Amino acid sequence: MKASLGHTTALRSLFVAALALALAPTDAEAHLVTTGLGPVFDGIGHLFLTPEDLLPALALALFAGLRGAEAGRSALFVLPAAWLAGGLIGLASSASLPIWVTVASFLIVGGLVAADARLSRRWLIGLAVVLGLLHGSMNGAAMAEARLGLLGLLGITAAVFVLVALAAGLVVSLRRPWTRIAVRVAGSWIVATGLLLLGWWLGPAS
Repeated sequence: MKASLGHTTALRSLFVAALALALAPTDAEAHLVTTGLGPVFDGIGHLFLTPEDLLPALALALFAGLRGAEAGRSALFVLPAAWLAGGLIGLASSASLPIWVTVASFLIVGGLVAADARLSRRWLIGLAVVLGLLHGSMNGAAMAEARLGLLGLLGITAAVFVLVALAAGLVVSLRRPWTRIAVRVAGSWIVATGLLLLGWWLGPAS
């Protein structure tokens, strides 16, 4: 019981920290691509060419898959919906978020995958909502800057849906113990990428 309470308290602290980081807006760096196929496909390309968004979304999909089919289905619908809601906020306000949000996403979600943390479905949904709102708002600001608007945001949302469906579905289907270890290793790589991103961001100031 004490271990469970401690785990819940730690997770709540991580959520609070992630939200607090979002309160200090700074310049956004958009990775935009022109496909020539219209704003929807430009939005799709934006997600898959932006590791800062792609890897946290992938990490959440992997984690949901580790937690089972029901958790995977929850993430499949909650993350894109929250991403779209956050994107609409970003479109309206054009407010950017600090790089700390991205670093926190890599470390928190990647760390949960690496640890194969036993989170309840409720906490998984909460994590999906926070992640979707934060990264969606950054994408919305990028779409506003690139004049891709709502169609570009819809392309990103569709790409998130497909990503979660494929990644979570694949992990749920895994049965051999070593395959789960491989998924956890992928989570540790995402954490390592977050640390590299943190080092890159702190480098010029050192």
